[in-house]
This record gives sequence, structure tokens and C-alpha cells, in this order.
Amino acid sequence: MTLRGQATATRDTTLLLAGLAVAGLTVAGVAAVAPDAAHAQSAAPGAAVVLDAVTVEGRTDSAEATARKRLEAIPGGTALVVDEDLAGKANVTVSDALAGVPGVVVQNFFGGNDQPRIQIRGSGLQQNPVERGILALQNGLPLNRADGSYIVGLANPRQAELTEIYRGYTANRLGASVLGGAINFVSPTGSSAPGVRLGVEGGSFGQFNTTAQAGGRAGNLDGLIQVQHSRRDGFRDHNGSERTGFDANVGATLSDNVSTRFFAGYTDLGFDVAGPLTRQLLDSRPESVFGGPTVVNGVATNPGPNVVRDRPRREATQFRVGNRTTATFGSHLLDVALGYTHTDDSFRFPISSGIRNTEGGDVTAVARYAYNPDASQPLPLFETTVRYVVGSADREDYLNVAGSRGALFGRSKMDASTLALHSGLNVPLGAGVTLSPAVTITHATRENDDRFGAARRPTIAFNPANPNMALPAGSIPAGDTSYDRRYTGVSPSLGVTWKPTPDHTLFAAVSRNFEPPTHDDLIATVNGTPNSSAGRPNPAQPAFVSAAYRTPDLKAQTATTVEAGWRGRLGLLTVDAGTYYSWIRNELLSLRDVTGASLGAVNAGQTRHFGVDLGLTANLTDTLSGRLAYTFQDFRFHDDPVRGGNRLAGAPRHVINASARYDMTPALSVQAEVDWYPGKTPVDNMNTVHTSGYATVDLRTTYAVTERVSVYGEARNIFDKTYASSTLIVDQASATQAVYLPGDGRAFYAGLKVNF
Repeated sequence: MTLRGQATATRDTTLLLAGLAVAGLTVAGVAAVAPDAAHAQSAAPGAAVVLDAVTVEGRTDSAEATARKRLEAIPGGTALVVDEDLAGKANVTVSDALAGVPGVVVQNFFGGNDQPRIQIRGSGLQQNPVERGILALQNGLPLNRADGSYIVGLANPRQAELTEIYRGYTANRLGASVLGGAINFVSPTGSSAPGVRLGVEGGSFGQFNTTAQAGGRAGNLDGLIQVQHSRRDGFRDHNGSERTGFDANVGATLSDNVSTRFFAGYTDLGFDVAGPLTRQLLDSRPESVFGGPTVVNGVATNPGPNVVRDRPRREATQFRVGNRTTATFGSHLLDVALGYTHTDDSFRFPISSGIRNTEGGDVTAVARYAYNPDASQPLPLFETTVRYVVGSADREDYLNVAGSRGALFGRSKMDASTLALHSGLNVPLGAGVTLSPAVTITHATRENDDRFGAARRPTIAFNPANPNMALPAGSIPAGDTSYDRRYTGVSPSLGVTWKPTPDHTLFAAVSRNFEPPTHDDLIATVNGTPNSSAGRPNPAQPAFVSAAYRTPDLKAQTATTVEAGWRGRLGLLTVDAGTYYSWIRNELLSLRDVTGASLGAVNAGQTRHFGVDLGLTANLTDTLSGRLAYTFQDFRFHDDPVRGGNRLAGAPRHVINASARYDMTPALSVQAEVDWYPGKTPVDNMNTVHTSGYATVDLRTTYAVTERVSVYGEARNIFDKTYASSTLIVDQASATQAVYLPGDGRAFYAGLKVNF
């Protein structure tokens, strides 16, 4: 970790410990679903079933059952992942947690605690390294910044006992302003997970993880704290990563109808960016890193970043505190949440983008009201949510001089706010039919104040024929990157569910969605090359005048979506199936050129997104069970003057995850899992270069030594398949370009868990 990172970690750790001390001395509360300390922090308590208070002894599944009943009643795509679904998996990442969820596609970049590309229904598909398109929540409070961006590596499914997934417009009820949906990671509480739990695991590629958790309840008070640390050398060169996370909550029932809960958390994340490879290197040396383009007869070939020289890396910390308080008065439920996050993000990009440091804080306020006169109904008759997020960040851009921080070439003050108001009804019409009309109104601001101050911005370059030889430094006129953008959208929706029998639910919906751009869409470093910094498109010409930044006047992307689905049980088989079609205008695409350098973001005009999501689970016998998650995606440009009806780059057409589990004895189980991406996926929007499909097979086993001690082992990619788990996304690619990101080779892991 850098000295800057160490100083920040020390400061934020001090803040965390102070916050935990305050929380431990403060009367805190129970979960926001109902005045019962066992309930988890659902993202939408206003839509929850209000249950009678119960006394909890040990662990209970009531929070899972409540969340599942509510999610299945929503007329749209939803899903729930519980910690038992991840049993036996070592080094659980976001990819592992969401692999069995149809409609959610996660593509690994570098393995370990990195920045996988995560997308739902294509929103944010081409955005990386900072994500957009999904509202990421922990206990109902956002990991996103005020402008909608988030760092996916800050999400830790290992510290969640439930994960709620809302696809598409169903996230509007949370106050979301995105097209993709929302994911809420729900932490255990002292009531749901009492006692002490310790875990250790390790294995291939230098992987080593430790976890500790302690929780308990005394009267109306409960509390829980989790500590987790992981490190990894990585499958590839320049592929190390480490992550340390703390998560704590303290809660209490203040009265028969009022409860409150305080949260505090801290994450310190760091990982090397191993970068892409050419097809030739992917096939021959997938563990290597790329050294940049080579010059043959004066012509650069095999374009791509020079990872060996530039040493790209990311270090990010986030400190989170928050409170949620719920009051119930007969049929009325009021839930209020307030949270603050402080994020410090340092990214050492390849030379074309430099080193970017962004630090700032965001405040979130959420108020939800629900009226539910009929407790037998899974959704309230009326619900409304107001969500306001405001934040500010300082950003500095420095030259990347062979992996070291060079001169400052940009400084900005970025402010953002997003206000969303959602109101909806769930009206029972009889005969099992419920009508759910709703509307969401969103207003967002994005402001940037260019505070660089100097008249010229410095540039550097290296000799393309000798990439370690520096060329004369240069400079360009500074210009002004300031902007002030305002976005307002109205998103109505109409959903209907029909429950002909208790075991079957059919739904259909038509909706509008609205998503404003983030700061990373609105300002981007441009006109760099694999051997020169932003603003210097020709390394050999230090005096050539070219802009270092692009600040496009982007529109918000909007979508009209129709969808339908069925959830039901047929004997031993449980089915969750849905399909959707979206007409999207002004889709936000983050483009790169043939070298991988940023071209900034653009509005794509019209695009079409069609998809099918299918989830199947079956308990075939008392000892044998299986699961299948299938996602089909066909995302295309529509009458684009340049790209015609091409497929959008980066979206695999078919994604299949299947697993089977056999309980050999009450204590011993074995499981096999297949990840299969059949067919080719376009790397570029011109559809000239594709990545091949692949399949990997994992095996795992779990053995309960005693009621308190269990061991597990896992073998991943047992056939040692060489494949690209993801790619860069460019507008028009070259066949020799470094765009392929290798997946891990064969790996073995083992772990031990102890409960007290």
C-alpha cells in the first residue's frame, strides 16, 4: 500500500473505532422490516410483510422467508440469495454470489478482489473501472456515490446473510435512478447470528482468507461485528490483491412499535491491474502481462497498454456509517434512514489516462411510508419512497511516469445530487389478481469546477520503438473542463400479478426507466496512446495541440420496457422464468479506441435490449438436488448510421450456470458446478472481433466434523481450461489487439469454519 493509502487507512480506522464505540454506547435498534430484532435490513421495508413479533432463539429463517415472500409478489424480475447457497465455496466473490441468479451477468477481470464487470439487462455494460447502471446497497444504504457510480470491489457477499436482487423497474420502489436494477447485501444481526464464528481458508495462487464474527442479544439490544481479511498473489504476473473489511451493527427495540439500528463499516481494497492480452498470448501464456505494442518497420502492431512499464493498480477505501429507524402504527409503517460514506479512490491507469485520485463524501437520506390494512397481502396497499443523495469529491489527475506519480495535469471539484420520489399502489382486484400502478420522478445535478489553475497541462511520452526511453516533455493549453448539468425524468409503470393457485404466480408489466450520466461519463481523459499521456496523440510531437479532456453534453438514458414472467412449483421443480424487451434511447456507452485508450462516453441513439431469464431448482430426492440459471441476451443498435443493427459489445448471448449437490451422509456433501458461455461475444461495437465461448467445471465438498466444526474443499476449473473471462470493450477493434482478460487456471482451496 502507498504512504497515502496507509495514512488514509489509519485515519479511517480511527474513525471506525470511534464510531463503533459510540454505537456500542448508543441505544440502537432492530431491523426495519418490523419491530422484531430478528428481521434483516431489507432494501424496501415499506413493501415488507408486517409480521407479529416473535421471540428468536438461535438462528432463524424468518428474515429469509419474509424477504422471499415479498420479492415473489412483486410484478417483475427479483431474486434472493442466502448464505447457504454459497456453502463450500472458498474465496467467495461477487461473481460467486450472483452466479446462480438468472438475468445478472458478472464477468471477472483479474480474479480475487478486483473489479468484475456486472450488469443487469445491459445497463452499465460498457462501463469500467467505475461501475454504473445498478444501485448497490448494503443494508438498504448505498455503496454508490451521489452521481450513481460505485466500486464493485467494495461489495463483500461474504459479510451478507441475504442478497436481494431487483431487476429493471422493480428497483424504482427503492428510489433507484438506474436501468439495470438494484442489489442489496443484507448483513446478519446479533439476533439472527448469535455466537462467535471463525474461518480460515487458503489455496492456489497465494490465496489466504480469514474471517471472524461475533454477535449476541441481551433483552431488547443486539449487536454484531465482522472482520475479514484476504490476500492473493494471483494467477497472473502483476496480479496481487488484498482486502480488509469491518462491518458492525447495533440495534434495539425502543418500544412496542419503534425500532432503530446503527451501522458502521470500513473497507480497504487494493489490487494490481494485470491488464489485457493479445489472442496469441492468451493461448500461449495466459499468466503473463502485456508489454505494449511493438514497432515493426516503423509501424506499431499488437496495440494495447504497457502493463510492465506503467504498473496499473487500484487502491480504494470506504468508511460507512448509518442509521435506520422504523415505526409501525397499526396498518401504517414509516421507515427513515440516514447514511454517510467517505470514499478515497486512487487508480494508476496506463499512461494514456494517468493516475487519478478521487476523494469525497456522500450523504443519503431515505424516507419510506407504507399502508397495509390487510396483513395477509404480501405487498402494502400504498407505498411511497423519497431518496436524496448529495455528495462532493475532489479529483486530481497526475501523469503516470513508468509507474510513478508525475506532474499534476488536472484538478476538479465534483458535486452531484440525485432526488427520487416513488409512489405506488398494489390493489387486490379479487380472484388472485393484483394491479400495481406507480410513478417515479427523478431530478439529478452534476457539476464540475475546473480548479487546475495553470495555463497549460503537461504531457509526457515514451519512444514507441523503445518503450523505456522517455521523449521530451510537452504541454498543451489547459482549457476549461467545468460543466453544470441538470436532468429530470418521469418514469411511470404498471404491473399486474395473477396468482391462480398458491403455487403459481404470473406477472406482466410495462415501465419507463431513467438514468442520468455519472461524472465518469461526463469527463474523461482522451487523446493518449499506449506510449503517451492524455492530450498527446503523437508521442513524437510534444508541441502538438490536442485536448486532454472530453466533457460531452450527454443526455440521460431512458427506456420503455415490457416484461412478463411466471413463478411456480411443478412437483419437485421450482421455476422462475421471465422475459423482457426494452426500447432504449440515448444509451450511455463508454468507448475506447483500437489501442484501448478512452474515447469518452457517448449517447448511442436508439438501442434494443431483449432478454430471457430462467431459473430452475429441484430437490430430486432427500439427498440429491440441482439448480440451473440461464440468461439470454440480445442487445443491439437500432438503425445506427455507423453500426447498423450490430450487437452491443461485451454482452454474452448465452450464460448458463448449473450445479448438482449430493448429500452422501448428513455430514458429508459433494457438489459439481458448471459455468458455460456458449457462442461468441463481440469485443467491439463494429462486431469485427469476437471472443470465444468456454465452459469451466468446479467440484467442492463439505464435511461437518461436529455441530460446531466444518471443513470444506474446492477444485476450480478442474480441466484447466484456458479462456477469456472478459474483454476490453472498444468501438472498433483490431484482430491483433490486446483485449482479452484471462480467467484463472486450475486451482485448489480448503477451508475451516468453527462456531462457538
